[in-house]
Amino acid sequence: MSEAVIARLQDDRDAILERLKALLRLPSVSTDPQFAGSMKAAREFLLARLSVLGLQNVQLLEGDTPGEGQPAVYGEWSGAPGRPTLVVYGHYDVQPADPLELWRSPPFEPTERDGRLYARGASDVKGSTTIAIETIGAFLAVSGACPVNVKLFLEGEEECGSPSLRGIVRRHRDKLTADALLSADGGRASTTIPTVGVGGRGMAALEFTLRTAAKDGHSGSFGGAARNALHEMAALIASLHDRDGRIAVADFGDDATPISAAMRAAAAALPLGEADFYGRIGGTAWGDPAYTARERVTLRPTIEVNGLWGGYTGAGTKTVLPSEAHAKITMRLAPGMDPARARQRLVDHLERHTPPGVALSIAPDQGGVPAPTLPDDHPLLAAALRVQQRLHGRPAVPARMGGTVPITAIFRDMLGMDSLTYGLAMPDEDVHAPNEFFRLSSLDEGLRSWPMLLSELGALSASDFAPFRHPAAPVNL
Repeated sequence: MSEAVIARLQDDRDAILERLKALLRLPSVSTDPQFAGSMKAAREFLLARLSVLGLQNVQLLEGDTPGEGQPAVYGEWSGAPGRPTLVVYGHYDVQPADPLELWRSPPFEPTERDGRLYARGASDVKGSTTIAIETIGAFLAVSGACPVNVKLFLEGEEECGSPSLRGIVRRHRDKLTADALLSADGGRASTTIPTVGVGGRGMAALEFTLRTAAKDGHSGSFGGAARNALHEMAALIASLHDRDGRIAVADFGDDATPISAAMRAAAAALPLGEADFYGRIGGTAWGDPAYTARERVTLRPTIEVNGLWGGYTGAGTKTVLPSEAHAKITMRLAPGMDPARARQRLVDHLERHTPPGVALSIAPDQGGVPAPTLPDDHPLLAAALRVQQRLHGRPAVPARMGGTVPITAIFRDMLGMDSLTYGLAMPDEDVHAPNEFFRLSSLDEGLRSWPMLLSELGALSASDFAPFRHPAAPVNL
C-alpha cells in the first residue's frame, strides 16, 4: 500500500510544495501579539486542509481558559480497529524573523535557491508538518484508510514554550489518549548519516532583575561612588561558569542520569566535524573540555544567557548610571534532571552571589519540561530503524538532539505515552536565525519515508505498545 501512496504523493509533489509555500507566507509568530491575525489565518488554512483531506472531527482544541493562548488544530481518523493509535504531532507557529536586514530574501516570501526553500518556519517545522499531513491525506485518497489510527495534533505555541499545552491536555485528555506520539518536529542529527530521534534535552527558564538604586544617576555625579546595576549584572552572569565554560552553579545537574559508555558511544557515532559545526555561526569552541562538542550539546546541561539589558541603548551617548538591569536565562537539561530543581539551584546561586546593597527579584516560574528518552526496544524505534535501513541501505543511528520539544515530555507525563521524533529538518538549516531553509530533497525523502513508516507501524497491533505505556499524571496536574 505504501508504494501506491508514495506514487500519489510524487504525482502531487508540485501542488504539495505550493501548499507549503502558502503556509509559509503566513507569519504565524506565536510569541508576538501583533501576529495574532496571522496565527488565526494559519489555523484556518490548516483546518480547511484537514477537512478537504477527509479527517474526522476537525476542530480547534483550547486550554483551561477558552480564548487565551493559541489553540491547537486537531483532526482524527479511527478506522483501523486493533491497530496502533498514534498522535501525529507538528506545530504551525514560528520564531520571529528578526533581524530582518540579514535575510537575503523576505522571510515570509518562500524563495527557492540552489535546491533549498528559504523562509521562516520552512525547516522548523512547517516543511515536516506538511509532509505528515499530506501523507495521511494520501492514504485516505488512495484506499480510504490509514494503516494506523491517527490523531493529528498541530500545536500553536511550541516556539514560545508551550504555555497552554498542559491545559489543552487537561481539557481534552480523552480525545488525545493514544499508544504513542510520532512527531514531525525534531529533525535529523546529521546531514550525511541517517539518524532517528530518540530524545532531546529538557528545558527550564528564569528571568531576573537587579536593582542598585531607587533611580538612575548622573555618571559624573555618582560614577565611581555608587553601584552600577549593569556592572553588578555582568559580575553575576560571569559567576555562572568558569573560564573554560564549566557550570559553576553548586549541585546543578546533580540529579542527571550518569552518562554511560553506551551513551558516549552513540554520541561518538555522530561526530560533529567541529570546524564545520562552529563555522555555521562563525563561532569558537567553549564548554566543559571533558566532553566532546556532540556530548556537550546532547548529553550535558547548559545555562545560557538569552538576553541582557538595562541603562541606555539608543543612538549616541547618555551618561547614566543604570539603577536596574535585567537578564533572561534558559537551561537545557540532561536526562534525569528535574526542571524545578534545576531552576532552584540557579536561584540559590544568584541569591548567594548578589552583594549587599543590591536587590534581586525573580520573575514567576513559567514551568519547564524534563528530557524524554525513547526506550531502546520501543516498537516506534524498531519500525523507524527498519524503514531507514530500507530507504538508505545502511543502519540509521539512534540520536539525541540538543533542543527541546516540550510535547514529548508533557505527553509522557500527562498521557503516559512515549515519542519518536521523525522530522526531516537538517542541523545546518539556520532554524531560529536569518535565512532559514529546508532542503527540497528532504521534501522528496519525507514523501517516501512517512508512508513507509506508517505502513510499517500498521503491521503492528495496539497490544504491541501496551508494555511501553506509563502511568499518567493526575488530571488536575
